[in-house]
Amino acid sequence: MAYKFVDNYRERGARKKLVELLKSRGIEDENVLKAIGKVPRHFFFDETFWNQAYKDIAFPIGDGQTISQPYTVAYQSELLHIKKGDKVLEIGTGSGYQTCILMEIGAKVFTIERQENIFNRTIQVLPGMGYKPTFYCGDGSKGIAEHAPYDKIIVTAGAPLVPEILLKQLKVGGILVIPVGDENTQKMVTVLRVSETDYEKIVLDTFRFVPLVGDQAW
Repeated sequence: MAYKFVDNYRERGARKKLVELLKSRGIEDENVLKAIGKVPRHFFFDETFWNQAYKDIAFPIGDGQTISQPYTVAYQSELLHIKKGDKVLEIGTGSGYQTCILMEIGAKVFTIERQENIFNRTIQVLPGMGYKPTFYCGDGSKGIAEHAPYDKIIVTAGAPLVPEILLKQLKVGGILVIPVGDENTQKMVTVLRVSETDYEKIVLDTFRFVPLVGDQAW
C-alpha cells in the first residue's frame, strides 16, 4: 500500500485517458467522469504497481479482495444519481477508491468493511488523501442502522439476494445498487423505494464481484 502521495503529469495524463475510455464504454454522467479524472487511483497501489493503476482492470489488494475495475466503479456510481449532500451507505469499503469517488461527486459517505486488515489500511490512506468518510468495521450485510435512512446505498460485493435489512434503511425515493447472483457472476440490480412498503427493481448488466459475506449474505 502506497503512503507516498505523489501525483505528477504522468499520472494525471493517465487519468485523462481512463476517462476517455470510460466515455467510450458508455459512461455519461459528467460528475462521475470528473471524479474519476480527479481521484488518484495509484495511491491505492503499492508503488511497485503504479503502472497498473490506470488500466481498466480490477487489481488484488490482499486478503482475497480487489480494488474494483474503474468501469465498474463508474457504472455503479452513475446508477446512484448522486446529488450534492446525499447521505450514502457504502457496503464494502475495500481499498476506499469507490468511497473517494462518491465523496468527490458530493456524497456524505458512511462506509463499512468487515475485514479488519483492509479496514486498518484504508482508515490511514483516505484521510491522508483528504477524504474523511464515517468509517465502520463490521458486518456490512446488516447495514448501519444508527444512521439510517439513507438517500442511496451501494453494495460493492456480490450477494445471493437483496438483503431486506438494507431495503429498510433506504429513504422513500432512495436508490439501492447491488450485484445479485451466485459466487461467480452477478447481475447489477437497482432498487428504488417508491413508498414505505413498495419497491421497484431493475436488473441490468452482468458483473463479477467478490462475495458479500455476512449474516444477511453468504
